[in-house]
Amino acid sequence: MSDQNKLAKNITSDNESNISEQTIHAQQVSIKSWTQKILVVLLCMASFYGGWKSYESNMVNECTANGGQMVDGQKTMMCQLS
Repeated sequence: MSDQNKLAKNITSDNESNISEQTIHAQQVSIKSWTQKILVVLLCMASFYGGWKSYESNMVNECTANGGQMVDGQKTMMCQLS
């Protein structure tokens, strides 16, 4: 009978350790997914900014190739042809 009690205690302690390990793994997965989401947002913002500056640069190059000059407007850049 004492062997059965020892076996029951061992099973109970194993189950408790498994539950605590599962909780730790769940927290790690949650943290990992949040850091991945933040990384994706940062990469999207960097990509958008890079595309915007590339477009702006292409417009300036097109303006100067056509013999114009960029003029600062209030909120926009305008190409003034000479």
